[in-house]
Amino acid sequence: MNRRVGLVIVSHSAKLAEGVVELAQQMAPEVRILAAGGLPENGGLGTDLDTVSAALERADDGEGVVLLYDLGSAQMIAELAVEVLGDPGRAVVVDAPLAEGAVAAAVSAQGGSTLDEVADAAATATAFAIGETVDELFLGANGHDHGHGHDHGQPSSSGLVELDIELRNEIGLHARPAALLARAVAELDVEASVRFGDQEVSAASVLALMGLGARGGDTITLRAVGPDAQEALTRVAALAERGFDE
Repeated sequence: MNRRVGLVIVSHSAKLAEGVVELAQQMAPEVRILAAGGLPENGGLGTDLDTVSAALERADDGEGVVLLYDLGSAQMIAELAVEVLGDPGRAVVVDAPLAEGAVAAAVSAQGGSTLDEVADAAATATAFAIGETVDELFLGANGHDHGHGHDHGQPSSSGLVELDIELRNEIGLHARPAALLARAVAELDVEASVRFGDQEVSAASVLALMGLGARGGDTITLRAVGPDAQEALTRVAALAERGFDE
């Protein structure tokens, strides 16, 4: 199994931390995601340095760990745990909405991203949650031509390919299908986006894909550029054909 960046969810509530882990693990089954919530002596509300430090050690698969937290004092404990670790390059504490950040980071880690990239994915979830437009967040930064006027499935002069894909599963791009699509793209050397209606978002972002509101029977357009662009189209088309295994 390939080594991946791990995640630690630091919360005042053990149940909250475990719930976020359960959600994120569904999106990224091969990523080490550990809960560090509540007080060890009585299970009450609070955070504990030893608990967080132990989770940090167990979550490290050799590629580093991203820590996410719920409230301010949990941030302090998470940062202390990183400091105690003695190697600041092995872990990073990220300020992000707990559930959204965990999902975004988990999918990024599942795709083999670096520690900095996984941390950035969680930070991007913060921006998306506070209402910035998806165009500002995900498009236009890579310098690729995202224009129109080329044949579907065939590269344009810029190497851009695109394919219309019908969503065959009943619910469409809800959490699990969005995660599968994002994971399929994240594993490849490609820049990809999904268009639905007048919106276009990064194909690597679970939250942005869910935000499209595409339902079963709708048609999305996958657009990709890069060495693995055709493979990205093939993989996502196969997922949709199988109804995202639902």
